[in-house]
Amino acid sequence: MAAADQPLADLDERALVDACLANQPGAFDLIVERHRRSVYQLCYRFVGNHEDASDLSQDVFVRAFRGLRSFRGQSSIATWLYRIGVNVCLNRVSAKTTLGKLTEPIEDRQFVDAGGESASDRILKEERAAHVRAAIAQLPPTQRATLILRTYHEMSHQEIASILGSSVGAVKANFFHALANLKKLLGEGI
Repeated sequence: MAAADQPLADLDERALVDACLANQPGAFDLIVERHRRSVYQLCYRFVGNHEDASDLSQDVFVRAFRGLRSFRGQSSIATWLYRIGVNVCLNRVSAKTTLGKLTEPIEDRQFVDAGGESASDRILKEERAAHVRAAIAQLPPTQRATLILRTYHEMSHQEIASILGSSVGAVKANFFHALANLKKLLGEGI
């Protein structure tokens, strides 16, 4: 059965990209559907608020759509989207250097019942999380990207090297320095 006759959901990555390039309705929507959560999470880790993360995610997919012809298939679509996402986020974060824009106020957070956790424990946990996000935002861009991809997205050093266009050794060094800098920024209390 030809790729054009197959349902979109059954297509592998290369065939799905080919379907997008052939302007097959719904093909790019499927790429977005498959990857939107991970792209959004990546963006949120960089900017620390939902509105900006949504805007950045949309920008990632717009850039991916426009640049789809340049996708060579040497990496997975997910890796390619992460590379675009990291670049979009680093560009945005470097453009917005004020700390107030990098984290959302605690009042804007929606609290969820965490299985009987007391209100004061929840507030302390949220304050710590905001403190960590603010410290991560102060890291140099490559260290920040490496830390976010390794810690929050549980990527291997090799995957991160591919996304950042770097060597595995450089990624390991950036991760080590990011942790050391984060420890300094947070104090010895971590």
